Amino acid sequence: MRGALTRYRTIAYIVGVVLILLVVIGMPLKYIWDQPAVVQGIGPAHGFLYMVYLIAAFDLGRRANWPLKRMLLVMLAGTVPFLSFYAERIVTARWVPAPARTDHQPMH
Repeated sequence: MRGALTRYRTIAYIVGVVLILLVVIGMPLKYIWDQPAVVQGIGPAHGFLYMVYLIAAFDLGRRANWPLKRMLLVMLAGTVPFLSFYAERIVTARWVPAPARTDHQPMH
């Protein structure tokens, strides 16, 4: 479970940052100043990374036994700027069970 959570968290941050670069920098350059280079470079990369994000979210949701609606909402979070960061926080804090305690305290 921890490995799946780590993979999900990592790709959620990466997808969030790349999407912000695409929307905040690439889109204005393309549509206002007619400079499509950033969109042409980052757009396909974001598409590939979003597919990796979907796989990581599905893997984590399957391991944590999420209902389908929750899994779909987490997957859609990668399509809205800044939402993947919020979804990652919610998933980590609320929707993934905490690992079992491993410290061995003497029983009295």
